[in-house]
Amino acid sequence: MGNNCSNLGIPPAKGPYPVGCTDFMLDHTVHGSFFRLYYPCQESDKAEKPDWVPCREYFNGLADFMKINRAFSERIFNYLFGSYKIPAYMDAPFKADAKCPVVVFSHGLGAFRTLYSAICAELASRGFIVASVEHRDESSSATYYYREMTEEEKAKPRVPKSCASDPDHLFKVWMYYRVLKHGESEFPVRNKQVKQRADECILALERLEEINSGRPLQNVLKTDFDWTTLENSMDLCRLAVMGHSFGGATAIEALCKEVKFKCGIALDAWMFPLDEEIFPRVKQPIFFINSERFQWAGNISRMRKLDSAVIQRKMITIRGTVHQSFPDFTFLTGNWIGKLMKLKGETDPEIAIDLSNKASLAFLQRHLGLEKDFNQWDPLIDGEDENLIQGTNIVQSSI
Repeated sequence: MGNNCSNLGIPPAKGPYPVGCTDFMLDHTVHGSFFRLYYPCQESDKAEKPDWVPCREYFNGLADFMKINRAFSERIFNYLFGSYKIPAYMDAPFKADAKCPVVVFSHGLGAFRTLYSAICAELASRGFIVASVEHRDESSSATYYYREMTEEEKAKPRVPKSCASDPDHLFKVWMYYRVLKHGESEFPVRNKQVKQRADECILALERLEEINSGRPLQNVLKTDFDWTTLENSMDLCRLAVMGHSFGGATAIEALCKEVKFKCGIALDAWMFPLDEEIFPRVKQPIFFINSERFQWAGNISRMRKLDSAVIQRKMITIRGTVHQSFPDFTFLTGNWIGKLMKLKGETDPEIAIDLSNKASLAFLQRHLGLEKDFNQWDPLIDGEDENLIQGTNIVQSSI
């Protein structure tokens, strides 16, 4: 039951704009910014959809994260997921009929920049520019950066590049998920990571500001995308941050650190990594969109500490969903494998992600002041749908 099932695949975006994507690495070092950009694009016969998983090292990273053998898992992952494409055209020319609001997206623990393409492409199809950050805090299953080659390495015969976009003069260094050591306390590790992740979201925003201003930049990756076409394309007064799980916590941390983000959306947020002392310092609206099967009382109570009488804080729960109902995996496995691996809930994955996306769009319109028609989905923000619960399904102690 792998990718031979004809009805499996990441659903195409539903908005009026075709969607393009490209990768940016601005500064080749581990301290640089690395993200996939989704944007409205021109129709193109030549543009192709990229592989969902960019190269084999990401399969290795997923194996490490799941604590299974790399050689065995690479074959399984390649069989299950190797032929899937994301619903966007690689390096297609940018085109929009107005300045685009901007969303910075943060992935979950053990994920990477391409695994939320159904969400990011949908936003781009509605006129947003979306930067899906690949985090280098050792919470990604895999990521990479480059270092300068030594003279000895330059003199050696070149081995074939693993990727056509690799620069000639740099050596690719892979970073894999860092497993907690035996007996190691988790909170200090995750707390340090969430702060770095928020800084990486803010750095991505700063790089987008530079691109928008037309400032000369060098994309380390040799892509075919003409990034100069993005000059003056972004509405930098309309910025939001969004993320799933660890990325949901990252979005909240980023809101605290950067007031340019006007609102945040936290998809099934994992609140554990955050210092509670930051909660009163977050002044922007937040929308919590939860799955029915992942949340627990302690996590919900931390979300509730962000409740405010003056700042809009909303929460809904999607019935029949699991934690993995937000990443693309949920679309790429048949029912029995999907439920066995907890990648699918009882609700059809396309219905679930459609509700999440539409509710998100309505919230973004409300708090970014967009002149769109997303307010048609305002009732979803209050859980008004048979597949939604207003607030949470978790019963909390009154103590």
